[in-house]
Amino acid sequence: MHTYLSVHPKDNVLVALQNLPKGTKIDFNGRSFELVMDIPAKHKFVTEDLPTGGHVTMYGVLVGKATQPIQTGEQVTTFNLKHDSDEYSVKKRKPQLEWHIPDVSKWENRTFMGYHRSDGQVGTANYWLVLPLVFCENRNILKLKDAFDKALGYAFPDIYLQQTQELVQLFKAQGSEGLSEYTPGYNSEKPTIQPLFPNLDGIKFLTHESGCGENNQDSALLAALFGAYANNANVAGITVLSLGCQKTQFEDLTQEIKSRNPQFDKPILFYEQQSYGTEFEMLSAAIKGTFQGLIEANKSERRPAPLSKLNIGLKCGGSDGFSGISANPVLGHLSDIVVALGGRTYLAEFPELCGVEQELIDRCVDEEKAQKFETLMRDYAAKAEAVGAGFDMNPSAGNIKDGLITDAIKSAGAAKKGGTAPIADVLNYTEVSKVPGLHLVCTPGNDVLATTGQAASGATITLFTTGLGTPTGNPICPMVKVATNTKLAQKMSDIIDFDCGPIIIGEKTIEQTAEDLLDYCIDLASGKFKTKAQLLGQDDFMPWKRGVSL
Repeated sequence: MHTYLSVHPKDNVLVALQNLPKGTKIDFNGRSFELVMDIPAKHKFVTEDLPTGGHVTMYGVLVGKATQPIQTGEQVTTFNLKHDSDEYSVKKRKPQLEWHIPDVSKWENRTFMGYHRSDGQVGTANYWLVLPLVFCENRNILKLKDAFDKALGYAFPDIYLQQTQELVQLFKAQGSEGLSEYTPGYNSEKPTIQPLFPNLDGIKFLTHESGCGENNQDSALLAALFGAYANNANVAGITVLSLGCQKTQFEDLTQEIKSRNPQFDKPILFYEQQSYGTEFEMLSAAIKGTFQGLIEANKSERRPAPLSKLNIGLKCGGSDGFSGISANPVLGHLSDIVVALGGRTYLAEFPELCGVEQELIDRCVDEEKAQKFETLMRDYAAKAEAVGAGFDMNPSAGNIKDGLITDAIKSAGAAKKGGTAPIADVLNYTEVSKVPGLHLVCTPGNDVLATTGQAASGATITLFTTGLGTPTGNPICPMVKVATNTKLAQKMSDIIDFDCGPIIIGEKTIEQTAEDLLDYCIDLASGKFKTKAQLLGQDDFMPWKRGVSL
């Protein structure tokens, strides 16, 4: 097993694949040196003496400058390195040479069993969506959720309610003294549900804090986001609750839907509380109407679809020093395969593309797309800097602890999720995909804001890499948690779906692992199983208010 790794021939740092003690001999580029300090796994150490201001290069790009002299064999840290990256511009654009398309012959005749929509889209799941046009309706949304989930068989047993009830009984019987001996039971078996409608994967209930009492842009953006969600291939129909007097109106929603899909023909049920009068009258009507809609949605059945109908989001969160060398490149190779087959992939998180902008500009299929990407990046960065929150502040405490010292290091590794394919289109937030291929989607790096945006653009499965672990999910887009290392996959087995750890220890290649993950996605898209986030009911949804979010 290798103990350290050079990621790119131009790099002057190496990655420790395991804890390396001081004095470890390093052979690199025909010369030898010793580590001058202990290097923790996932962290980087320099291969040459660097003066103050010296460039640190990783993934072949500038990722930082030394703030003090750094010795050969010394670890780079937040104390001796600061974020820096190369300038970028469409004027410097060098269009990519011919793309080396991966061999996809083994996949060309493969299919998945999906839900076919009248507009040609194919869903990997079949959900009914219930949403509020304003936060005033959140309570009513939650009342509907409680009623439908329990009555239709979508609710899982509540193990934490059971624990609390057990504690109540202990307290009643023995007082506080009895609580110290209490140990909750744990059933490792996956819960099973038997829903009334077998062809309906669930009813998803969204809540938010928007729709009124805000600037017009954010209220309009909420309608755009819901319009994009309604258009997602995983959605069969929509129930809409409204108060009546709010900024975001039902007409705004329908206009946004039609602007994205003039052929849209899914059922939309609308209930306005101020028109009905009492809560009871409105919710009773909504329950009856929605139930009738569910009966129709359940008539859809899975049928074979080519892999060109896959729409896959590419996301990372809770990243570590292995993200850019195991799980993210796996997603990149999978993305290349899907694009070569005529499918669509979505790379989001613009703050985490900092430092690789020029490469992405060069990969855009034409100058118009390149210019759109540059404009969106510069506008976003300027808004962040205006409030003292530049992209260089993006790495979290967990990122830094596990080896992602600067935003450029983090970003260069994050961009590996996009593979090598040409960039077919650049989408602003809530814009939907119109062409096959790899897309750049303007979202924050924030996990939920980003995955919310990817589903809006059309993703019907999201692959989410993590080195530290996160339970994040999405209401309409099944989310696959891909671990960068086996230790995490074993430690947090209740939320991790797929392990890329064998790459780190040399048991598997990136290409082999990507093909295994694609097989997993085909089975998931066919409804053979649910992801851990789905089984946990992890339905995270968060509209991006266009104040600064990172």
